[in-house]
Amino acid sequence: MKSLTLKAPAKVNYLLDVIRRRPDGYHDLRMVMQRVDLCDEITIALIGTPQLTVTCGKGGVPDGPGNIAWKAARTMLDLSGSGLGADISIIKNIPVAAGLGGGSSDAATVLMGMNELLELNLTDQQLMETGVKLGADVPFFIFKKTALAEGIGEQLRAMPSMPALWVLLVNPGVHVSTAWVYQNLQLTSRNELAKLPSFFRTAEDLCSILSNDLESVTIPAFPVIAEIKNAMLRMGALGAMMSGSGPTVFGLFRDRTSAETACNNLAGGSEWFAVVVETL
Repeated sequence: MKSLTLKAPAKVNYLLDVIRRRPDGYHDLRMVMQRVDLCDEITIALIGTPQLTVTCGKGGVPDGPGNIAWKAARTMLDLSGSGLGADISIIKNIPVAAGLGGGSSDAATVLMGMNELLELNLTDQQLMETGVKLGADVPFFIFKKTALAEGIGEQLRAMPSMPALWVLLVNPGVHVSTAWVYQNLQLTSRNELAKLPSFFRTAEDLCSILSNDLESVTIPAFPVIAEIKNAMLRMGALGAMMSGSGPTVFGLFRDRTSAETACNNLAGGSEWFAVVVETL
């Protein structure tokens, strides 16, 4: 049977505004989302019997039905009505529960891979409509562009071309629950939202929009996040911020050498996850 090996990239949030709490318990957001080339590797193989297996072997990531990638594959197999199954293996390079969208990216990649292998010929828009039922960030990874995301994250518009930058990702290994962050977020009455530039000529233009409302909850509980941000700025980052609900912090650098020097100085000798990546 046919098989595919695909890469599932991580993301960072250049902007994360929490607008309001919705009656359904979710929050309306305004985010600018950027993919980076830290990727999980996913191999999907169709099999002639209806079994579905997903294996990862990474702590904190369930195998089988508890994995969002399993749910994505099950959805596509049911749509196909083919009676086929699949064996899916995931090599996790993106830290788990890190604010980098790894699980959502895995699910999106499985949707796109199964669409190809099963020859369903669904459009990206159809896949995005399927993906949002699995997770709010899933459509972004199918969209495959730097995006302004609104609603719960499913309303996507392509952003103007962004400067290519090197990104230092540092995760101190503390556990931050996304649900806990949103439950403890104090929404304040807000003035008109900051206007986003219609184009980004320079890295400074990009850094001018860096903002994350969730830091107001996460940093008081985990001061190490602010320490990492400040250290990155001292080491030459043009801007630094927590991604998503954390705890990963990203710093933006003009060149690889300065990013790698900061990486070694900041995380060398520690057990923190730290890597230098490029924007996609």
